[in-house]
Amino acid sequence: MQGMVIDMEDARLQTLAQVRAFLDGTTEVAFKVPKAERNSFIERVLKRFGYSPHGKADKGVLLRYLERMTVLSRQQVTRLVWRYRKDGKLSKRQVTPKHGFTGRFTATDVALLAEIDALHGTLSGPATKKLMERALLVFGDERFERLAGISVSHLYNLRGEKQYQNKRRHWSKTRPTGLPIGQRRAPQPNGMPGYIRIDSVHQGDQDGVKGVYHINAVDCVTQFQLVATCDNQ
Repeated sequence: MQGMVIDMEDARLQTLAQVRAFLDGTTEVAFKVPKAERNSFIERVLKRFGYSPHGKADKGVLLRYLERMTVLSRQQVTRLVWRYRKDGKLSKRQVTPKHGFTGRFTATDVALLAEIDALHGTLSGPATKKLMERALLVFGDERFERLAGISVSHLYNLRGEKQYQNKRRHWSKTRPTGLPIGQRRAPQPNGMPGYIRIDSVHQGDQDGVKGVYHINAVDCVTQFQLVATCDNQ
């Protein structure tokens, strides 16, 4: 489909009359220019046919043609045509946001935060913020002028920055569990009844018939004993 679009536009459409006939004889989904080639396509069309010298009707034909081929709205096409007339090209522009955010904390602040965390063992965010506030307000260390007013959430953001990670990485060792796992031991009733010892014995099979099970349950405190027998079902 891409080859059909390029051949049709480059080889056959040379006049506005041909463009008008093309628009009248095709559906809106018959031809499409890939998104990555839209700007170069519009630039090529405007170079071939021009725009400013034409009257309103012919300009409308060109805009309709660009809409049909690029699947852009009239407003988008008009904006791109205006850009071409102004700059003479439609290369992609990297525009700085008009109201972009400026960084408040510097590389020195990040290094100072890493130093504080190294000295105090990476405390929680609120505790670290309080340390930096005291450094400024109590001890008069002006290095903490900006960090003293940092929010706790942004403090964690600074800790996640690559510059901070390069200066200090905090590793936590695996803490051993205090609970025994997989140990078999007798219960410790502490004088309270209800701790039951249970033993079971299988009598064995005979002539292909499954034998019964003997179950012996004894309360560790009261020594109350219950003996029962059941089959394998």
